[in-house]
Amino acid sequence: MLDNYVVEMLDIRKEFPGIVANDNITLQVKQGEIHALLGENGAGKSTLMNVLFGLYQPERGEIRVKGEKVHITDPNVANDLGIGMVHQHFMLIDTFTVTQNIILGSEPGRYGKIDMKQAEQKVLELSEQYGLKVDPRAKIRDISVGMQQRVEILKTLYRGAEVLILDEPTAVLTPQEIKELIVILKALVKEGISIILITHKLKEIMEVCDRCTIIRKGVGIETVNVKDTNVDQLAELMVGREISFTTEKTPANPKQIVLSIKGLRVKDARGVNMVKDLNLNVQAGEIVGIAGVDGNGQTEFIEAITGLRKTEAGQVSLNEKDITGLTPRKVTESGVSHIPQDRHKFGLVLDFPIGENMVLQTYYQKPYAKKGVLSFKNIYAHAKKLIDEYDVRTPSEFTLARALSGGNQQKAIIAREVDRSPDLIIAVQPTRGLDVGAIEFIHKKLIEERDKGRAVLLVSFELDEVMNVSDRIAVMFDGSIVANVKPEETDEQELGLLMAGSSREKAGEH
Repeated sequence: MLDNYVVEMLDIRKEFPGIVANDNITLQVKQGEIHALLGENGAGKSTLMNVLFGLYQPERGEIRVKGEKVHITDPNVANDLGIGMVHQHFMLIDTFTVTQNIILGSEPGRYGKIDMKQAEQKVLELSEQYGLKVDPRAKIRDISVGMQQRVEILKTLYRGAEVLILDEPTAVLTPQEIKELIVILKALVKEGISIILITHKLKEIMEVCDRCTIIRKGVGIETVNVKDTNVDQLAELMVGREISFTTEKTPANPKQIVLSIKGLRVKDARGVNMVKDLNLNVQAGEIVGIAGVDGNGQTEFIEAITGLRKTEAGQVSLNEKDITGLTPRKVTESGVSHIPQDRHKFGLVLDFPIGENMVLQTYYQKPYAKKGVLSFKNIYAHAKKLIDEYDVRTPSEFTLARALSGGNQQKAIIAREVDRSPDLIIAVQPTRGLDVGAIEFIHKKLIEERDKGRAVLLVSFELDEVMNVSDRIAVMFDGSIVANVKPEETDEQELGLLMAGSSREKAGEH
């Protein structure tokens, strides 16, 4: 074995009805490297890794592990070969402890009795060995998303994984958690683990990866050494054209106040005050970005505005009309569009066709319904128009929403919400999990809507997104707006300090 490849996927072809997801792709991963798998949403990255993990069987091609040809018929075979996978959407049981989740299906013990003490000890040892710092006895529902991801990584290590597949591992993490994950990945490689990283975050590839294989529309384009390339070249290889990383926009021309929030107080599900006397105005023709570390009340704040959560006090007005406490449908009909943070829970009905998902807010109105009877002809004609306009990659408008890649699901939600010509667009993490081409497109769309006179409220944990797209930035800390700044008058350092609770004067001293 000349190049010491730990995994080789040679000429892999995977087809689904009406689509070739992987068109004779070759991927070769060296021992002890972090190898990026880069491509647009729907390019076939997750499909290729699902083939390696045994969830799909390829139509053609061969897989070798440490030089030996293997047939990976299911994930148990992959585990036995030392291949583990952490999926984009975690597969954990909320009410179980960390240890119970990790050992599920591989419980240590004798005569049918689980030795929980031994299991907890092993989890603790693995956690310390790889610098994961996980409490073996904590319940999943009580730990952060970043910690849940570490549990998923530990699950694979517990089963003896030597090759770790991470599918979009940073899509749901805060900037701080991403930094911590990068430290963990480097520690794993030092311990001899090889990592395949499915991503389209180019900065992260440059920071942490050794080599990168690029896939475009199901075809393998090239494998490059990361140190010999740069962000612009990777973006061009991925999308097939030059990408602009700066958002082109003219200065905002704010007009009347569209959204007015006064003294808003909101509790979370545990009864804890998460939004505390919050005041904010958003005007027509401007994009207001909310910057803040996750967990400072952003979720409860947005849920209160959109009717998904009860307010304790305060008032939410839209175009001078009180909409506090209205149902989600009434809020929508008042002229609010909501691109939600969790596309699966609040954005889509995954087992409906994508065409029907395009009218979830309007299906009961003309021309999609008449006297309570749905017109599927009009629904699907409308969906086809939006699919074409927003470049949603799907075999057809009749394909189930769950069959689309995460990024294309997101594009479908954005198409539906923007198309309704609302007065106010609330966009929460609108580009989470999207590739650079799709991000560029969505930023342009939000700016176009602003230029048409709409008010846009953008909530994002990506500081460069908030800086790039917003006309004004409201910094949220501990449930309140603590500062209003203009993007051109601040920088990421000052914003970071404000988000951590420093006053503007103190932040400016740094």
